[in-house]
Amino acid sequence: MLQLFIGNKNYSSWSMRPWVLLKQAGIPFEEVLVRFDSFSEGSKFKTQIAQVSPTGKVPALVDGDLAIWDTLAIAEYLAEKFPEKRLWPQDAKARAIARSVCAEMHSGFTALRSHCGMNIEADLADIGALVWRDKPAVQADVNRLIEMWTQLLDTHKGPMLFGKFSIADAYYAPVCSRITTYALPVPSHIRAYVERVMALPGVQAWVEDALAEHDFVPFDEPYRVRGNAV
Repeated sequence: MLQLFIGNKNYSSWSMRPWVLLKQAGIPFEEVLVRFDSFSEGSKFKTQIAQVSPTGKVPALVDGDLAIWDTLAIAEYLAEKFPEKRLWPQDAKARAIARSVCAEMHSGFTALRSHCGMNIEADLADIGALVWRDKPAVQADVNRLIEMWTQLLDTHKGPMLFGKFSIADAYYAPVCSRITTYALPVPSHIRAYVERVMALPGVQAWVEDALAEHDFVPFDEPYRVRGNAV
């Protein structure tokens, strides 16, 4: 059986992408949770994940003697291994666009990711308001998301970015979580898409597990002490 090595579900947006993809597509896999303690060399986390990932990061997918440590590579491998799941759009042009928007997420939106770290269990609307006021680069990232998602939803008529659920929706699920957690202002049609993604069974399963963790990782929450925003 496939094994997926992930970090804390409350915090690890990169882990969320392939986990949601596998879960939503109904592909059996074994989850291996490697909890964050420190990202320093020699930490328990680094020591354990280094056994399957040369980068020392999550996620990593293991299939027999094969280990894949990049989220896009994991998605491509799953699409090839399970063609009947139709994880990419069937139309060649749509598929090329889907790959493009996933690559854009993979390498872009750095301001949003830096200033609005994923934190599923928290209500960070106050932090989100300050970020929106003081970080124009975050506004630019969100405006790009609005532009992209609007075009895709209009073109493919929803409910997901390419009509049916695809790798692209799994890729942007952590962004939907951030928009929710930080109450970032988006138009009603984008808010509706966010709500549809958050209602997907695969996403709900991830969120339920994240809420059950009750872990507090201080270095992943520079804006909080436990139970209080600062």
